[in-house]
Amino acid sequence: MSATAPLICLITPGHVASTPRLVKEADALVEAGYRVHVVFGRNFPAADALDAPILRSAGWRFTRVERLAGAGAAARKIMRRLARRLIVHPRFATVKIAARANSAEALHLGRVAARVPAALYIGHCLPALPAAAMAARRRGSAYGFDAEDFHDAETAAVLSEQAERISAGVLQGRLLPGCAHLTASSPLISRQYERAYGVHPRTVLNVFPLSQAPATPVDNGRISEGRPARIYWFSQTIGAGRGLEAVVAVLGRMLAPVELNLRGFPAAGYGARLQALAIRAGLKRPIRFLSPAPSSEMARLAAGTDLGLSTEDRVPLNRDLCLTNKVFTYLLAGIPQLLSDTAAQRALAPDLGEAALLVDLGETDLVAGKLDDFFASPARAAAARRKARELAADRFCWDLEKSIFLDSIRSIAPHP
Repeated sequence: MSATAPLICLITPGHVASTPRLVKEADALVEAGYRVHVVFGRNFPAADALDAPILRSAGWRFTRVERLAGAGAAARKIMRRLARRLIVHPRFATVKIAARANSAEALHLGRVAARVPAALYIGHCLPALPAAAMAARRRGSAYGFDAEDFHDAETAAVLSEQAERISAGVLQGRLLPGCAHLTASSPLISRQYERAYGVHPRTVLNVFPLSQAPATPVDNGRISEGRPARIYWFSQTIGAGRGLEAVVAVLGRMLAPVELNLRGFPAAGYGARLQALAIRAGLKRPIRFLSPAPSSEMARLAAGTDLGLSTEDRVPLNRDLCLTNKVFTYLLAGIPQLLSDTAAQRALAPDLGEAALLVDLGETDLVAGKLDDFFASPARAAAARRKARELAADRFCWDLEKSIFLDSIRSIAPHP
């Protein structure tokens, strides 16, 4: 890497393990010859162990910003409470107040990032948008943003809390038009940003490198009473609003033996509630809660299961528009998946063909019957696994998708 290569600074308020898109982008930039510096936050100590292997192998420099303790952190939380009171009044709806109202750490992240003399600052997650813009302004550089979600309707809190809603709108309305680089994680999220703000993000899917695929295809064999169908779902946090309750109801109606495997950090009390719901629904085997793992291992960990779950709800709107990393992780793992009938997944389903089952989770008995039919045919399951592997190798992988991202960067910070 040349010492004169352009320096790109990537910013996220959370852990790098929580932002695999940022890690993929940082690695792709290094491979393309750029110098890269990542500024990220620390707000969840349990995630430190997931960050560690990423940071050990990183070919880029980084600065970790402590968000949990210290006088500065306490003061920033107080300022956020004040900003949330002010932002609801139009005369106080400035970018600076909106940034504080949205996140106690947004402006602090911007100050830290501004110490990095970058040609381009790219924010990941909404608090990093004002941070990137602030750092760019101080350095006289360009800034960009990756919209992994449609932040105006990302969570129930954004829809129900006035300060959340207004601050998100102010930040995006004022700062997105100034982005030299702008990407989104699904075609429908890109389209929604075009409608809402008149901007034109490039779509970069949540796909992964082929190097993370299992070394050899996994054949799990026939489902039987002695070997139940292993149903798999993962996320950093296991909690409500992700369709798991509807899945439990479906699995309880199935004739085939099944076992539900969930990987991640269970939200407080949620694991016990879901386990109790599973018993009432008629599941014969208890839900297995599996330890979190690095994103780079997700495809290999999923490969030994029989069916992945991509079960988003339709509300809030963001869940209807998004294509999560689960969809493409299961393809890379070489396993079929169950897609809930959201707008984004309905649009993708024809491209996935026999590698996916698109269902309405509200039709409990019908979905249970479809799964029973699927698992009753080993030939059909084997064909679905082959199709998933083919799609990952030929179309839905970072090895191909990263060119969209890099083309945008080269248009701003050319590098031979």
